[in-house]
Amino acid sequence: MTRRLSRVTAILLLVLLATVILSAGIGTVYIPPVEVGKVVANHLPIIRNVSHFAVSSIADEIVWEIRIPRTLLGALVGMCLAMAGVALQGLLRNPLADPYMIGVSSGAALGAGIAVLLGLSGILFGVGIPLMAFGSALVATMIVYLLSRRDGTLSMLSFILAGVVVGSFMWAGLTFIMSIASRDLEKIVFWTMGSLASPDPWSHVVILLPFTVLGMVTLFGFSRDLNVFSLGEESAGYLGLEVESLKRIIIASSALITAAAVSVSGTIGFVGLIVPHMTRRLFGADHRILVPTSALLGASLVVIADTIARVLSEIPIGVITALLGAPFFLYLLRKAY
Repeated sequence: MTRRLSRVTAILLLVLLATVILSAGIGTVYIPPVEVGKVVANHLPIIRNVSHFAVSSIADEIVWEIRIPRTLLGALVGMCLAMAGVALQGLLRNPLADPYMIGVSSGAALGAGIAVLLGLSGILFGVGIPLMAFGSALVATMIVYLLSRRDGTLSMLSFILAGVVVGSFMWAGLTFIMSIASRDLEKIVFWTMGSLASPDPWSHVVILLPFTVLGMVTLFGFSRDLNVFSLGEESAGYLGLEVESLKRIIIASSALITAAAVSVSGTIGFVGLIVPHMTRRLFGADHRILVPTSALLGASLVVIADTIARVLSEIPIGVITALLGAPFFLYLLRKAY
């Protein structure tokens, strides 16, 4: 398993690297991949101390200050959403499960809407909206979790239903916010459709990176337990697995990384739904392989979708992922039921 995981991971890392380099060169001003590579190399301490490649100051500013942080942000968002999708599909044993099922996106959207309405976007070094969205997303998930517990046991069916109900309530609250925020309506709508555009994308990369690493370590660490859990709660309990503890850890980890991703990018749908199925078909059902491969494939998918969105005059990235994901969702729906 270790050899296979290393080989597959290496291939997907190369695909992701190529995707990032190509994406960083595409835009209003086209920059060849070789030039992009030179710019990146000039900013890496290990290479910079040895040699310096000649590139124009304009290319350096465009690539390093605008496009590279944006593509890295997209990669991190894709990783978080895809890993959360894998974990929740394994935990809920539902092929149609995705990170937004647990109320995270609706909670984040409501928090972001309130932040925009109150004019909090400029506070705390410009991270007022992400911070409000993050906190609101976690509150929504906590409500779903508390509603699903009965006598110390978390019911997966109740969890799904509570997520739908709480999500609907949060979206209703957002609709009310939009109805009274005439001046800021466009900003709220654009945020809810997802975008990686930011005046300071490096700050969002710095915010999201530790959550991504924490989520990767945690979910990969419990990937073997997810394999056991796939046999069923009763069978997993007989095999010595602490079922309720696993539920709490997976839900908390998935909610945390999804909330972090949504808080800096808005709602980008279908990534957590389709990527796990793609990796499951390509590499099998072992979560020890699914978690890292889904993270890398999700990163590449979001970077590609953002590149398309950027070329098409900055349309919301959620539109691109929805166009890709909706047909796939209908296919899953027809196959599952």
